[in-house]
Amino acid sequence: MKKAWEIERELRVKAIPLDRRVHGSAWFDLGILIQADDMMLKIFWEANVPGSGAEEHAYMEMAQAQENKGYDLSKAVSFYKKGMRLLKEDNIVDLRAVTSEMLEAIFNAPKIKDHPYHVYSHPSEWGEIQKAMGKVSLENNTHLVSDLEEKIYQGWLGQLAGASFGTAIEGYTGENIAKVYGDVTGYITDPETMNDDVVYELILLDVFDRMGREITSRELGLEWVRQLPFAWSAEWMALQNLKNGYLPPVSGSHRNPYSNWIGAQMRGMICGMLAPGWPIEAARLAHIDGVVSHEANGVYGEIFAGVLTSLAFTEEDPRQIILSAAEYIPSGSEYKDYLDFTVNTMQGSDDPAKAWTVCDEFFKRYNWIHAYPNMAADVLALWYGEGDLTKTLSLLALAGMDVDCNGGLVGNVLGVMGGVSPKWADPIGDLLETYLPGKEQLSIKELAEHTVKLARI
Repeated sequence: MKKAWEIERELRVKAIPLDRRVHGSAWFDLGILIQADDMMLKIFWEANVPGSGAEEHAYMEMAQAQENKGYDLSKAVSFYKKGMRLLKEDNIVDLRAVTSEMLEAIFNAPKIKDHPYHVYSHPSEWGEIQKAMGKVSLENNTHLVSDLEEKIYQGWLGQLAGASFGTAIEGYTGENIAKVYGDVTGYITDPETMNDDVVYELILLDVFDRMGREITSRELGLEWVRQLPFAWSAEWMALQNLKNGYLPPVSGSHRNPYSNWIGAQMRGMICGMLAPGWPIEAARLAHIDGVVSHEANGVYGEIFAGVLTSLAFTEEDPRQIILSAAEYIPSGSEYKDYLDFTVNTMQGSDDPAKAWTVCDEFFKRYNWIHAYPNMAADVLALWYGEGDLTKTLSLLALAGMDVDCNGGLVGNVLGVMGGVSPKWADPIGDLLETYLPGKEQLSIKELAEHTVKLARI
């Protein structure tokens, strides 16, 4: 194989000067690149969620996420007001500089030595994670699942119905949702299946179709680069890492403040559908997928979602599914500790509103897109929802937070367990819309059939 210098030398020796007396210069339009770069800068300072209009301030949220990991972000936070003022003044030139200063402060924030986060253990390798689990089943009971085709189809329907339900109200507190909509028991608007959650599941299916159970995080990451035109929060940071040559698992951890957020947890359902009645395999697949964009507790969130979904194929009680799935989360981790706190809160109260008040106060320092408060919302809804999709989704509205992600998870679980009623299924029909090139419009039935085929591998 030639050395890099040999290739360059060969190209240079062969190059014949362009006769500039005949040909003009070919400078590309720098204005287009500057405009695109500045547009992203503005979006990260202030944006609105497409489906609900909720505000987001990504740079401030980076600081918040690093605070949650036990770092002192006071210096970074000091740049926020100045940055917002420059944004309002449309002073992009100075905003660029302030952004650089804020990012420097975020990524070089001093560690708070006695912060509780550092007390926990967070294994990263699959073998270490499995050793830290509780009483888990290693058995593959896929062969015991009856009506697999229908359950996977209903799972997809439930996921898309729940996500569509939540799209219009994500990013708000339950209290403020109630002020506008009252008790939410159905779709607020005509449901739309377009969201930024399901695309990652579709990409995983593509790689699984090629590699089967030999699927790797590396190939998943490369497929992200091929297919994803855009991403947000942890996935955005990971996508930039991937494009810059940081492949999994580094892609999920390198300079990624959002690595404990919901982005992995929101897509773990496909891992459960590819391992129906085989929860340890669902957990393994979730780990493979999760490390592309997350680390530690963010990955454990996907494991939790994947195992919940897998168990739904063989269990009948949502509460038992929660208790069983909790055993697959590494003991000694912050996620496990907070999951136990949430379950104990539910076990100690017959009133979901009172239980949520306790959880909301406990998780108040976390962003509405962080894995923890949304895990609590999922547990709340499944715990008190009695297996009824309408009641369960209504409880998600009570909690607020990232309702479309949470609706997708609980909808998938309940869809597998008992199917989706016409009230929720009919308005969606058979159409899944995405922003992935070549996958703009998909048949939900065909997607389910494809998933069934892969689940049997």
